[in-house]
Order: sequence, then structure tokens, then C-alpha cells
Amino acid sequence: MHPSQLQISDFTYDLPDERIARYPLTERDLSKLLIYKEGTIISDVYRHLPQHLPADALLVFNNTKVIEARILFQKDTGSKIEIFCLEPAAGVELTQAMMSQGNVRWTCLVGGAGKWKQQFLEKPLQTPKGAVLLKAEKMNVQQGCFEIEFSWDNTYFTFAELLHYAGVLPLPPYLQRQTEAADYDRYQTVYARQEGSVAAPTAGLHFTPQLLLQLQEKGIKHSFVTLHVGAGTFQPVKSTTMQDHHMHREWIEVDADAIEELLQQLPRPVIPVGTTSLRTIESLYWMGVKVLLNPNATIHQLEVQQWDAYDLPLQNASAKDALQALLDWMQQQKLQKIICHTQVLIAPGYTARVAGAILTNFHQPSSTLLLLVAALIGEDWRKVYRYALANDYRFLSYGDGSLLWVNKT
Repeated sequence: MHPSQLQISDFTYDLPDERIARYPLTERDLSKLLIYKEGTIISDVYRHLPQHLPADALLVFNNTKVIEARILFQKDTGSKIEIFCLEPAAGVELTQAMMSQGNVRWTCLVGGAGKWKQQFLEKPLQTPKGAVLLKAEKMNVQQGCFEIEFSWDNTYFTFAELLHYAGVLPLPPYLQRQTEAADYDRYQTVYARQEGSVAAPTAGLHFTPQLLLQLQEKGIKHSFVTLHVGAGTFQPVKSTTMQDHHMHREWIEVDADAIEELLQQLPRPVIPVGTTSLRTIESLYWMGVKVLLNPNATIHQLEVQQWDAYDLPLQNASAKDALQALLDWMQQQKLQKIICHTQVLIAPGYTARVAGAILTNFHQPSSTLLLLVAALIGEDWRKVYRYALANDYRFLSYGDGSLLWVNKT
């Protein structure tokens, strides 16, 4: 069956409200860890992760950093309007947008848009680097989102710096609470570097510097990729079948060195930390397939669309051939880094080309993230989630996690 025909009602379960972790544990690596392999489940904690991984494994981390994407403006009347920055406006690359000085356009959600009657919203800021006035202006509306032009009167500041001073770290809506001071540390991975996400790659929240050192001491290698997580990651599937669901797209940034590390690692285990890392490395495979089909493709033509993994005419290329083709293309284009969008949808019917396992949290019912888990381990996803519910595992972003080995059959 083509994944477009999947019914989302087949990928749901009852998640009691009390099982959603509203806050993280005091110690990151004491979260529970469910280990699934070939139908067998055992339970441990993240602190003991090195005991459950082979010494020749490669862990792939997403080093994106969550930005303070929620900006609250207060009108003279006292009413408040919230602007939630989703991604740069069309045609603007993310890193470029974050480093903009003076003005930049973003696609945003606006809370209280009906109260926005004047041309500009204004937010004066007093910072350690001086005063600055941030303005917001509505430019146009499309598909429920607004294109907002931000401008500021002190071009010493980049937009990334303004977000830091003016914005609030956005927590997932299902936590149903306001952002607190501790979240600015705990809702970031310890290895977060590249600013651009509006949600954390939560599988990585369990790692500590000590745990990373223990993994290294065992000989387990690691690599970094970047996928900037968009708000669409929380978008529920509302259609009956997947063919009517529009998969959100997200920015990826991957150095040639990271692709080379993946290439040299195969066929030994590659284990992405989180669904975002998995979507990134699997997208690299399909980009390589596109190069094999069209060696003269542009970077835009290499971007992975929602159904590419099921509809491209070349489905059986080896991971090594695809990654090598992508590296060769980058060399011809004189590129040291891939920067583009991916919209890949991983659902039952998908065969993992690069990943041998995944470290991931427990996901919402009827979500594309749960579809991804089902694609990797088949119908045993029900067994895993029943076990987690029966054994007091904590769910969603601040919850516990799992090590799931891909079922090859």
C-alpha cells in the first residue's frame, strides 16, 4: 500500500493527560530508556546507554538550537498581541535571516491579530548593548499565516540578538504552561549550536557531557547534522488518509564532512538521535538518488518532497552509492555544506536506507512522528507503547525515551 492511503485512525492510542511530562527530571540522564530489538523489550535509564550500543556505532545528533520565537507586543490600550516566528519569508535562507541587520521578513502566527489595527507594533528594548526599538508590520496573509516585516533602529543588532532580548522560548502547546526560567537551559540540548528551531530535538535532551564522554570512551563515534525544527512538528494529522495531509518542510544544514562520516560508517550501525536527525540522514540518501537520476540537478531540485521516497523511479540504490553521488555533486558545485528544505514523510511502507536504529521520545497519537516509529518497527509500535504506558514511562518532549532497532523484515 502506498503510504498516501494510510488511515491515521490506525495510528492512535489513548494517552492519559497525567502521562504527559510537564517538567523534565532533575537529572537529564536518569530518564527511563526502553530498548526494543527484534520484538524484545527491556528497560533501563539513559545513563546506561553505552551498555546497550555496539562499540562500532555512530550516533548522529541534531545540533540545532531553539530560538526565542515568541514576541509579545503591548498596545497603548494594554491589549497584547503575540507574534510567533515560524520561518523566514520565502527566498530567505535561515542563517541569513538570523544574521540580518536592520530588517527582515518572517512567516509568523499572530495571536490577537484582530486587535492589530495600526501599521506598526512597537517594542522598545533596553539591553546590555544599548537601546533599540523593534517594529513589526503586516505585509500579507497566506494559509493562516502572516508575513511580518521586522525592522529596528539600531543596526548594531542582528535579528538573532533581538529575538534573544525581545522573545520568549516557545514550549510545546501540549505542556499547557508558561515558559519558566529553568526551561531556557532544560529545553536545549547540551550540544545545541545552530540557532533556528522553534522546538527542541527532544531525544537529545537526555544527554549530559558525562554521558557523551562515556560513549566516547567506549569508542562510539558521533556526528552532527542540523535540522531546524518547525512548529509543523506539532501539527496533528486531521485528514482521514495521509494523501490529504500536507507534510511540513524544514531547513537542513549538513557539512560534507558529516556526509563523509556516514559514508565511511556504513554498513556498521548508524543511530540518529531523534526523528529530526533520522529525517535528515534519510533525506541525504534521497538527495543522492536525485543526483544519480540527474547529475546536473540544482540544489532546489534536490530538495526532498513529501512523496519522493515512494515515487522516485530509482528505489534500490545503495546508501553508499547515493551518499557518494551527493558528495561528488557537492564537489562539482564547490559546496562544503548542503543547505535546503526537506519535506520527507516517513511512514509505514518506508524502508530505512541509512539508519539502523533510533533514539526517540514517545510521541503524540495520530502524529507523523508516530508514523515514523511505525515505519521503523512495524506493528510492534503498539507493543512498545503499551509497555511504556504500563510501566510508568513519561511521554512527549520532557518525557522518557526509547532505543528502537529497525526491523529489517
